[in-house]
Amino acid sequence: MPTGAVHDRSDIAELAALLRAGELVAFPTETVYGLGADATNSDAVLKIYEAKGRPRFNPLIVHVADLAMAERLVEFSPMARKLAQFWPGPLTLVLPRRPDAGISDIVTAGLDTVGIRIPDHPLARELIRAADRPLAAPSANRSGKLSPTTADQVVKGFQGLVPVLDGGASQSGVESTILAVEGETVTQLRAGALPRAEIAAAIGRPIAQAAHDARIAAPGMLASHYAPSATLRLDAEYPEPGETWLGFGPGRAGANLSPKGDLREAARNLFSMLHELDESATRIAVAPIPHTGLGEAINDRLRRAAAPRTPAVH
Repeated sequence: MPTGAVHDRSDIAELAALLRAGELVAFPTETVYGLGADATNSDAVLKIYEAKGRPRFNPLIVHVADLAMAERLVEFSPMARKLAQFWPGPLTLVLPRRPDAGISDIVTAGLDTVGIRIPDHPLARELIRAADRPLAAPSANRSGKLSPTTADQVVKGFQGLVPVLDGGASQSGVESTILAVEGETVTQLRAGALPRAEIAAAIGRPIAQAAHDARIAAPGMLASHYAPSATLRLDAEYPEPGETWLGFGPGRAGANLSPKGDLREAARNLFSMLHELDESATRIAVAPIPHTGLGEAINDRLRRAAAPRTPAVH
């Protein structure tokens, strides 16, 4: 039986059995690694909150293998079906929960909606199919800390206590974009790996943005989140004494999210570089990042990482 170490595709059947038995399994997605549990099993879902030290009012995203599985859990409006063209992919849709969905109320934090997506990673979908369960899966990190983009980061974060399906380094590097869909109205709750402008172009209408003080209706809406142990100073032109530099674009020597100024490369490198710098740095100065395209998601994560730390609420 798999233990809390790194496992490969040959162990998927055994890992799926663990999920059906109410245990936790970390798995790869194209965004970051997720900490998965059977979304229909409240005791299993509670283990996610306990393992992460996650506030109980913060809902979880449900990952499914295909559209048919999603349709058994949530209700799709015509607009939601149009948005589903981005699946599999880094887009989470917050939709009304079906009365017979069987999703634990702990997953939704008592809301009547569910955040749901189909991950664009073949091993993730294979694991979900093998478990034959929708998987509640936040990022596989301690609550508020940096999201993991490799299996080794998951092992380190949980001291080897959670089995991890290794699918290589995450391709996107930041979490999914989250949209609330109410009728024909679409509101972005969290910027993510799918740029808002790209979505708006596909559906032919602008997408509103949730206010910073909006009620928590999806993951990633806490003011302080995705944080390293080091403190961050954003939009820095140069490092001050005692600061470690994290650059973007050509210029100063040191760690650089993308020397050529490529936002996709910067998104892929964001969490992994912060993990690496956090090993030795106490203060990190971060170069300005454009707010266009994927820069919206990168700046969102940096802003939350730099926010004043608040203790977890249970």
